[in-house]
Amino acid sequence: MDDIMKTILDLCGGTGAWSKPYKDAGYFVMKVDTLDSFDVRLYKHMDIKVHGILAAPPCTHLAGSGARWWKEKGEEALLESLSIVDACLRAVVIYKPVFWALENPVGRLVHYLGKPEMYFNPCDYGDPYTKKTCLWGNFNHPEKNPVEPTEGSKMHLLPPSEDRWKLRSATPPGFAQAFFKANQ
Repeated sequence: MDDIMKTILDLCGGTGAWSKPYKDAGYFVMKVDTLDSFDVRLYKHMDIKVHGILAAPPCTHLAGSGARWWKEKGEEALLESLSIVDACLRAVVIYKPVFWALENPVGRLVHYLGKPEMYFNPCDYGDPYTKKTCLWGNFNHPEKNPVEPTEGSKMHLLPPSEDRWKLRSATPPGFAQAFFKANQ
């Protein structure tokens, strides 16, 4: 199958919003996410050629927006999160894709991965809100399509709910499309 279609690994992709433009364009997208009962840390090597890797490890214990709870959560939560990041990076080493990117909001990953390749806000790519996000990896930078952030930092305004984390973590569609155009 990988001889016919380009394969994209969507690691911890949750909603699949980041890989959606690839899937819509006919790429074979392999989603590896705990929401689908696949833990990236237990993902076994497959003899396939991977064209690109999109990794969005859960930010619950990494994002700066949750800093006030870090001490209360303790090191175990941080270690759990870093083990998922490590598994995503292991896939990069194993598959040697043409491009790869690891996404996470501004927070403490910078202390473990160093400075990101780039930062972006959704409003840089046509979605009218802010949520400063980091990207590490080896990829072509997407072309910006800036708009006024008329919705402000809407993520902070979401009411408590069981799905709040999903809403906060979904990749903005404008960014997903721009990233796809730059990295095909």
